[in-house]
Amino acid sequence: MASLPRLRSLLRSGPLLIALGISGMAVAVAAPRLGLPGASSAAISDSPKEVIDQVWQIVYRDYLDSSGAYSTSRWRQLRRTLLAKSYAGTGESYEAIRGMLASLDDPYTRFLDPKEFKEMQIDTSGELRGVGIQLSLDKETRELIVVAPIEGTPASRAGVQPKDVIVTIDGESTQGMNTEDAVKLIRGPEGSKVVLGLRRQGTVINVSLKRARIEINAVSSSLNTSADGSTKVGYIRLKQFNANASREMRAAIKAHEKSGAEGYVLDLRSNPGGLLEASIDIARQWLDEGTIVSTRTREGIRDVRRATGNAVTDKPMVVLIDQGSASASEILSGALQQNQRAQLIGQKTFGKGLVQAVRGLADGSGMTVTIAKYLTPDGTDIHKNGIEPDVAVSFTEKEMRQFTSTDLGTQRDSQYRVAEKTLLKSMTGSELSLEYKPGSSNLVAALKD
Repeated sequence: MASLPRLRSLLRSGPLLIALGISGMAVAVAAPRLGLPGASSAAISDSPKEVIDQVWQIVYRDYLDSSGAYSTSRWRQLRRTLLAKSYAGTGESYEAIRGMLASLDDPYTRFLDPKEFKEMQIDTSGELRGVGIQLSLDKETRELIVVAPIEGTPASRAGVQPKDVIVTIDGESTQGMNTEDAVKLIRGPEGSKVVLGLRRQGTVINVSLKRARIEINAVSSSLNTSADGSTKVGYIRLKQFNANASREMRAAIKAHEKSGAEGYVLDLRSNPGGLLEASIDIARQWLDEGTIVSTRTREGIRDVRRATGNAVTDKPMVVLIDQGSASASEILSGALQQNQRAQLIGQKTFGKGLVQAVRGLADGSGMTVTIAKYLTPDGTDIHKNGIEPDVAVSFTEKEMRQFTSTDLGTQRDSQYRVAEKTLLKSMTGSELSLEYKPGSSNLVAALKD
């Protein structure tokens, strides 16, 4: 077990709402029966088949195939096969649903039983129970990957890092295990323990974690004085895009403005994402003009979201990113970078560019379904590619071993030091800085085929 925390471990951690988090975080409510045209038998009432048919219809109507595994004709045949079978109860029908969705080969389109669905809704409420790990299933290797530990949680304190591969849970191999099964094993009564086997750079380590009740504030901040004593720097760290994130961000910016902040460092390191609307609203707090993001469905429909002229501040800023910055973090950082509002400092982001809808089902269960991909303002699809920083900087192994949570956003944080220096140079004009150039050119790019 890693005895000393490392940097990235310390950094984090209507009927239809959109989620961008790696593990499908979102708030959702139950949706009524769809009764879609073309589903000849409609919903199968008062039967385990009702939820099977409802899931099938949602996929048939909305699913965006990013793997090439989806076929309309095969999907129709699958429906006929499943509805022709008899099911003894919900357990059997749930297994049928999971098998149906597994055929799509999309780790982000998944079914959740009523308990799992309720727990998902908690994820964006600002409170959760567990060890504080955001998980993803690698599409190619089918391995369980740590996206990011949540700051201040058992996982963070134990030194769990982004990109760690979970190979065992309490000695049980995770081979062939999906994220839902892993979550069931990792979660448990508060105060109980779970041991994770983590593969990191070819070496497996066992980490013992004590489960806890975790309350999450999306934003933390401090007003710093630059190393040379010349400038007040507002440091704001956004940990996730939950239901409170937008409100907390606005409050933090306003507080710094009142305190005389002359520039900002926005820290998105190891932020795994969350709610789409939160990322858009936060982008609007920093941008007066310009395209923020566009989404494209399988029909090619584009929903272009723009700034609304209501930025809270126009002070200079830079943004910290790393390989744990994913999804909604990439929307925000891409919008700020490509509108030339901010330079990005750190490491290339995770590369998750798919959008999920979260739907409640008739019996209290739910599902997430990939419905679109998002494009940055210049029309770039960053899925699996990530966003490159303007100034690349990473930590040495020695730095990570010596790092503690109190070092974040201070002169002991070497990435922050580079961010601060970059900010000051842009403010003083001692080097060529980016000129904020929002406007119609972004829209043209976003609408390109």
